[in-house]
Amino acid sequence: MDVSTCLKSLLLAIRQYRNNKSVLNVSQLQKHIEEVCGLKCGGVMFSGQVLPSECLSGLIEVAGDPNTNHTLTGTIISLLAQFAASDGEAKEALHSSYNFTGTLAAIIHCNRTTPEEPLVLQCLNVLQRLTYNVRTLHCVSHIHELISFLMQHVQSCNDDTVKACLGLMANLCRHDISVQSHIKSQSNVKAFYRALINFLGHNCLTVVVFALSILSSLTLNEEVGQKLFNAKNIHQTFQLIFNITVNGDGTLTRNYAVDLLVDLLKNPKIADYLTKYKHLSVCLSEVLGLLHSKDPDTASKVMELLVSLCSVPFLRKLVCQTVLRPPAPRIQPGTRKGVQARGSEPSLALVHWVTSPLDGPEQCYMQALSLLTELFEEAIDSSLCSSAQSFVELLLQEVLVLLQSPDSTEGDQLLKKHCLRAGRVVDFLLVLCGDDALRMLVSQRLSPEVCVSQVELLLSYCQDLAGSTCSTSNYQLSQVCSEVVLKTLELMSHLKQQMPDMETSFYRILQDQRMVTPLSLALTSNCRERVQVALRILFEAAPLPDFPSVILGDSIAANNAYRQRDSELSIRSSSACDDVSFAGKSFSMMHAEPSGSAYHSIDSLIKKLRNGVELQEKVKDVHMSEVIDVYEQKLSALACKESRLQDLLEAKAVALSQADRLIAQYRCQRAQAEAEARKLASLLKDTERRKEDLQTELNDQLLEVERLKSDSQQLLEHNGRLQAVADQHQELKGTYNQLLSRYDKGEGMLKELQAAHISLTQQAEGLKKINEGFKLQQERNLAEMSEKEQLIKGLKSDVLEKDRNISGLQNELKRQEEQIHEMEENISSLRKELNKTEQARKDSSIKASSLELQKSQLEARVEKMEEDLSKHTQMIAMIHSLSSGKLKDVTANLSL
Repeated sequence: MDVSTCLKSLLLAIRQYRNNKSVLNVSQLQKHIEEVCGLKCGGVMFSGQVLPSECLSGLIEVAGDPNTNHTLTGTIISLLAQFAASDGEAKEALHSSYNFTGTLAAIIHCNRTTPEEPLVLQCLNVLQRLTYNVRTLHCVSHIHELISFLMQHVQSCNDDTVKACLGLMANLCRHDISVQSHIKSQSNVKAFYRALINFLGHNCLTVVVFALSILSSLTLNEEVGQKLFNAKNIHQTFQLIFNITVNGDGTLTRNYAVDLLVDLLKNPKIADYLTKYKHLSVCLSEVLGLLHSKDPDTASKVMELLVSLCSVPFLRKLVCQTVLRPPAPRIQPGTRKGVQARGSEPSLALVHWVTSPLDGPEQCYMQALSLLTELFEEAIDSSLCSSAQSFVELLLQEVLVLLQSPDSTEGDQLLKKHCLRAGRVVDFLLVLCGDDALRMLVSQRLSPEVCVSQVELLLSYCQDLAGSTCSTSNYQLSQVCSEVVLKTLELMSHLKQQMPDMETSFYRILQDQRMVTPLSLALTSNCRERVQVALRILFEAAPLPDFPSVILGDSIAANNAYRQRDSELSIRSSSACDDVSFAGKSFSMMHAEPSGSAYHSIDSLIKKLRNGVELQEKVKDVHMSEVIDVYEQKLSALACKESRLQDLLEAKAVALSQADRLIAQYRCQRAQAEAEARKLASLLKDTERRKEDLQTELNDQLLEVERLKSDSQQLLEHNGRLQAVADQHQELKGTYNQLLSRYDKGEGMLKELQAAHISLTQQAEGLKKINEGFKLQQERNLAEMSEKEQLIKGLKSDVLEKDRNISGLQNELKRQEEQIHEMEENISSLRKELNKTEQARKDSSIKASSLELQKSQLEARVEKMEEDLSKHTQMIAMIHSLSSGKLKDVTANLSL
């Protein structure tokens, strides 16, 4: 069956069901819904045409009706969920334009007393898929009731209900401050936190990830979150996330685990914890191995995680080294089989996903190009380009193919995807141009014809969009095309020095009048990078003779006027939230009645025509063909009138929806103003009370200030007296220090003199003892002379032995010389004392000489013995000098 015919039948069945909710009409409507479900017409349903829009509005209105049969409601929800799962734009349209989220929330609210119903679980699951990575408007109908329902039923006995509630709550809390504030303002929020913390020990990893995601969104910057994600627990969280990412059985759990880690990395403290995680390198290798997966959803999520890791400088360097310069494969004990093979050459897997088909999953090649851009930015900064040169050559060979212009017959959707991918490719090439060697490689591989054909295609398409109907999608596509044109021109500007043909093509394109649209859109953009790129291109183009500067100025002025008008309209309508469900219902109702009457009128005309034909057959009129022609002309005229009426009805519906929106905004503004007025009145009362309290405190403070002034005056006078005493104390202290230094010097001199006196007295006593010893020795030597002669012989033999020992002692002498060097300072002082001792010895020798004169008078025998004795003493001195060295020589002389 034709799609248009099927949709008309569906719309007719919806209207019949509205008029009469009989069992027959229910079965007919369900039958037509199943037919539409089998056609797979998601692209037609969300094309923006009137008939599909009326069908969708009618289906959502029937599903949101509390009196609708649960089976029919479930069938409608299944159909719409199928549309949302098949196309991202359909999911966005259901969420934002048709308020499907509010309708599902209303269904859950109506069946809140029976949460075990399959319809409630179906709504929760569809809501979870519908709100994933989509921000929910806080003004959506029944959103507060939905949050209360989720907080109440997270501890349900049914695991499927718990999982759906936690997943939906994780979606609503993520990046939505209004929802987070509403949850924190609830009275049972502490019990909700305790329930979530209890879920961290659940045996289902999906439930654990959901609970962690909710806790990170709600408590990451609070005391509970700081305790939960502290340095002790965060490593277990990292291990859990990486285990789920690598070993997770389902894509859903892996997606939420990656989102959780991406959100945690936005906290600088947790990012620092991750850099210190000891298993990070192994986990990163495991994650990179997932790039070889055949599932595009898994690969895109892994690349999203890697791009997020690149936001941390240390992790960005680690990822770059792992991908562009992979280490030798190692098999870790306890790991699963195939880890080594799966983790090899992740760069080739990136090349595979970059070159995936244009009609494939958009996130795969977009995330792959973003990751390559991040990696080569780091490679250029950290001088890793030389090791990745072969990979760059392979990558350029594959990437430059992506710049080839697609077939113009493939449609606007593929062209938009091509523009987005071409923009990322040009960004990547611009990063490569930051290094001289890589820029030379790009210039060798890239031909000017590719850039020129790319720019020509996008400029012509921008011109076609400018001449077509002005809509939001056309404006967004025009923005994307203009951005890619400017990026391509910037790439040509970087390469024009290495490629002369590129320079000629570059300046020729700059003088094209079609360049006015991209430049004016970029110069009036609110994106800083676009403005800077446009200014660089304008700086190159301004000196050219045929550059359309006047047309560019007019276009910029027109864009500014349009933006000013748009801002004025947004200011008027931004003071309150749109009641999307009310607008959608009113829109569908306004379309329902006129279209129904139009169809009734056409049906009556057909009946009349048939009756007329039957009457003509009865009378067998000859002019039957003429009558049919007349009726055909009337029918064509009625069809034209119907189309004009339909256009008027659409305009009227738009006007009424705007009026409903303004009424809802006014009501919301009024409620907000009343709430603010009540709040300001209470604040004013509080302020007056605080003013009175502060006035009394101020008076007390003034009295206290007066007392403090008098006390300070007294303290100043006392301080002056203390200052004078302090000056005197300083003078006395200086005098005391001088006397103390003089006392220390005197005490030191006294100690030195005492030491010298003690040494001199010891020397005098020693000399006395020596003198007495000489007298006794002189008497003993007479008797011992004979024994000494024998002793001399023994000493000679000892001298020979000591001569042999001298060689050994010389080695010891070398070691002692180092000690002698340290003792030289002491020796210098000892020499002074030695001189004094020598003087005393001379005095004693004089006395000895006088005694010798007296002894000379003795007998000749005594004189002869004294001569022998002197010879003996000389021999002893010689022996001592040979055996003990210089110091002992001195000692021997002293002893003699």
